Amino acid sequence: MKFSCEKALLQSAIAITSRAVAAKSSIPALEGLLLRADSQLTISGYNLQTGIRTKVSADVTESGEIVLNARLFGDIIRRMPDDVVTFSADDKQVVHLSCGDADFDILGLSAADYPELPQVEDEFSVSIQQKLLRAMIEETAFAVSTNESRPIHTGALFEITDQGLTMVAVDGFRLAIRREPLEKIDGGSFSFVAPGNALNEVKNICSDVEDLAAVTLGKSHILFEVGDTELICRRLEGEFLDYKNAIPRKNPITVVADTKSLIESIDRVSVVISEKQKSPVRCLFDHDKVLLSAKTGSGEAKDICRLSGDGGGLEIGFNNRYLMEALRYAPADTVKIELNTGVSPAIIVPTEGEENFLYMVLPVRLKSAE
Repeated sequence: MKFSCEKALLQSAIAITSRAVAAKSSIPALEGLLLRADSQLTISGYNLQTGIRTKVSADVTESGEIVLNARLFGDIIRRMPDDVVTFSADDKQVVHLSCGDADFDILGLSAADYPELPQVEDEFSVSIQQKLLRAMIEETAFAVSTNESRPIHTGALFEITDQGLTMVAVDGFRLAIRREPLEKIDGGSFSFVAPGNALNEVKNICSDVEDLAAVTLGKSHILFEVGDTELICRRLEGEFLDYKNAIPRKNPITVVADTKSLIESIDRVSVVISEKQKSPVRCLFDHDKVLLSAKTGSGEAKDICRLSGDGGGLEIGFNNRYLMEALRYAPADTVKIELNTGVSPAIIVPTEGEENFLYMVLPVRLKSAE
């Protein structure tokens, strides 16, 4: 096996595929990257849950395949000078790497020990701009649950209809929804739940470009194709929350807030809150303003944020992080906040244009006024 390749291209491909490599595995090959050279070079990483495979532009003079320890291979390439890397491997899995004046000899593993990445049958597929997919994941994935007792909610729901793509994430305390119209759908409407950790990798692979990414649903796996890179992950099975019936929309109180100003106010009163000193942010929605406060053993903080609308003196408490994240990921400069009672969820939607996002945050019960 012999090839030569630009160091920068190789380093980038190793960085992408290493994210799917198992840190520790009873199968030593899974701690490595599979390199396959034929008409071009393909590098794969796989941890039995998620696999990432990418094609690299290389001059292949002798085809073959081998597995190299991901950490060691990555460290060597990263430290090499910016030049062309020459790679050769013999029948005994001894690999010789050279670049400029640097030379390395390392031992690889047989590619026969490396499990095949799953094949994804092309049942349904959809195409979406990379930058749009990246934004949708970013603006929902923060609300994916980390609680393994409901495995289905450790992923995000994708619903594809002729209206477009809807992504939903929920963790028992908050819910995030993003909607976008789509250009091309093959095979009709479909839905699936993709694991949150795999989606974070998809987000990293997507660039801020209008080039299309393809999402293909198979019987038990999902394939994301982004440029020369493929990510394959297992789809999550189970009953996802019936989110359409979980969101109360007939709320008597509506106020409009400047997103940035409200984030800054919450951030200010959160100064006294920490892991050890927990406290909800107490919000008193009044006429054209909200009074925010937090009190812990560290001290007390108060602030006022101007709004438009009348909160009718409603007092409600929120986990500062949950409220702040909902606002931080809201892709709008001003948001409408819908409220009902001190124990009802708050709904956050854009003030203008299409309702392409919705966040629901559950309140924290407040102790009687201190």
